[in-house]
Amino acid sequence: MATRREGRSERFAETAAEFIRLKVDVIVTAGTAPVIAAKQATSIIPIVFAAAGDPVGTGLIASLARPGGNVTGLSNQAADLAGKRLELLREVVPSLRRLAILANVGSPIGVLQMGEAQAAARTLGIDVATVEIRRAEDIARAFESVKGHAEALYVVSDPLASTNRVTINTLALGARLPTICDYREYVEAGALMSYGPNFPDLFRRAADYVDKILRGAKPGEIPVEQPTKFELVINLTGAKALGLTIPESFMLRADAR
Repeated sequence: MATRREGRSERFAETAAEFIRLKVDVIVTAGTAPVIAAKQATSIIPIVFAAAGDPVGTGLIASLARPGGNVTGLSNQAADLAGKRLELLREVVPSLRRLAILANVGSPIGVLQMGEAQAAARTLGIDVATVEIRRAEDIARAFESVKGHAEALYVVSDPLASTNRVTINTLALGARLPTICDYREYVEAGALMSYGPNFPDLFRRAADYVDKILRGAKPGEIPVEQPTKFELVINLTGAKALGLTIPESFMLRADAR
């Protein structure tokens, strides 16, 4: 299920229904909202998610070891990595005391990861301003609300944020806010840095799940796996524009720059 259409989740249900009509053997998808749509559309056709933020926390599966039902796949640990992302951001912006968190509160994983990021910020002694969005039109207003009240920005990824990542990063740079995100696509669109799983690896591993199911395995009995490869990506051009000096030790750990 690859449809996004301006980041609106309504299309996921339509696409899932189309797959049901086509009587496909397996549905492969990624992202929490598309998996929820597919699960709501069918309890019979096997569903494999190549990446889902927190499949237990969002109610997609019963447990990692025994997912149950017709759903299995790979977790991308989106919420679990919030603390690590903030630690990395603090390395690049050591004076960070005030953080803005941008999240789509209409997204289950958006709400979950926002909470994890808030908790991680409190542990690091960082004050937080949460910026809630539900549609693309909210993004510009969100930046107006944090102007002068934040020193960096944590972007919670979901289809809405991803679809509008160029706008988000352009506004962040205009506000001189160093931005950390989940995935390298955000850095390619102008964000300062990202830390998250290697998605090509997750999709390759998802193919193994499909193979097992087509050979007769029941999805509810195949354990959900977690990422084994992670990427730290830094935007040196963006760092220079923001007047930031990236420590050499940080550079040596980066997978791309």
